[in-house]
Amino acid sequence: MKRRILLVAALLISVAPVFADYVYKSEAVASYYADKFHGRKTSNGETFNMYALTAAHKTLPFNTKVVVTNLSNGKSVTVRINDRGPFIAGREIDLSKAAAEKLDMIKSGTAKVKITVIDAKIKNSSSSPYLKQENKNKTWDIQLGAFSVRKNAEAFVKKLQAAGINKYLAYQTAGNITRVVIKDIATNDVQGFLNLLDKKGFEYFVRERAKVKQK
Repeated sequence: MKRRILLVAALLISVAPVFADYVYKSEAVASYYADKFHGRKTSNGETFNMYALTAAHKTLPFNTKVVVTNLSNGKSVTVRINDRGPFIAGREIDLSKAAAEKLDMIKSGTAKVKITVIDAKIKNSSSSPYLKQENKNKTWDIQLGAFSVRKNAEAFVKKLQAAGINKYLAYQTAGNITRVVIKDIATNDVQGFLNLLDKKGFEYFVRERAKVKQK
């Protein structure tokens, strides 16, 4: 009987760490985004809903679930990563408005938080590059439009150029679709491009730089 109890205890000890949450960042800065982005596409192709409990992060895989805890008041919220960002230096995670409300950070706009990964597939992967360190050499594409007719894509590029958006413009092809993008942007430069696009009234979504066909 004693041997059986010891065996069960040993099994519990060996299994328990598998289900433990992984503290991704013990202290980081969170911000939030809301009305201006509501209804736009997120980087994984979903439609951003500021009333849903989601967030943007530069490196954690899409659909990773994390608990974000406001260090100033102890309030927590669980969110799912479905977008990329924030691209402002010093900020780690961009929450939906609904998530920010649960953390009571609407007035302040930002908050110091703890980020805990609760997605088992991520937290239990000792080889995961996302848990070891962020890839500081990561670059990004900002997609501005997708067209089934190449001439329409070319006309759109002329419209962008007329608005003063000339840098890093490129076409990307996927089947019979031609995408117009600002390509290969360093992380620290992304926000500057987004500010310009907002000012000029262009829609966009950001995705991690991929190996795509250029023409």
